[in-house]
Amino acid sequence: MTITLSSSDGIAEIVMDNPPVNALTVAGWYELADVVTQAGRDPQVGAVVLRAEGKGFNAGVDIKEMQSTEGFDALVGANRGCYAAFKAVYECEVPVIAAVHDFCLGGGIGLVGNADVIVAAEGTRFGLPEVNQGALGAATHLARLVPQHRMREMVYTAEPIDVSLLAAWGSVSRVVPKDELRSAAFEIAEKICTKSRSVIRRAKESLNGIDPVDVNRSYRFEQGFTFELNLTGVSDEARDAFVEKRDADYSS
Repeated sequence: MTITLSSSDGIAEIVMDNPPVNALTVAGWYELADVVTQAGRDPQVGAVVLRAEGKGFNAGVDIKEMQSTEGFDALVGANRGCYAAFKAVYECEVPVIAAVHDFCLGGGIGLVGNADVIVAAEGTRFGLPEVNQGALGAATHLARLVPQHRMREMVYTAEPIDVSLLAAWGSVSRVVPKDELRSAAFEIAEKICTKSRSVIRRAKESLNGIDPVDVNRSYRFEQGFTFELNLTGVSDEARDAFVEKRDADYSS
């Protein structure tokens, strides 16, 4: 797994590259949180571009790691790691521009929902498949991307939607061909970087301060239900079925 950070002309570029689908391990989520925080604290940085290489922007947590780890350490680690990464994006001292391609699922929604600006490649799909894995979470962030009733439908059905809908709702700033994605993100970052670093940092802080929902507390509330589901055993069956590529056998 590779998460890289590079900076040039005031723009910090963070790239996730974890084949095959950019699902992150527990360590990966914590690493991403640290890298985003580091980038935002650099006084020379005016904006952050967060993107991925390979297939998809982010497919969430590594279910295989969770199922191959004894006890609840991986579950707790994934929950805390996701919380840290989402929080780091939201509280990054400068605007974060998410450049999304192919698909953005589960934990990817947490990252993108907490970003400041979103650009996406044509055909990108956004979704929360959490209920299929016996989990909950990131509805807090999905609610920042889609209207309330669509958010509920997406949670209940676990069905993704096309980026064209998010663009129509104004959540996604630009939809471009995949080979133009990085340049589109950098174009926005460059405009931000023409402004005073101090003013932009205070603007980010002030906009977070007037948010109607405390995203950190709201997401933590959701996570509590994931732990409850694990105690019932239904989550293990859902994740085992995912790893074994079979239909889950639910008793409840």
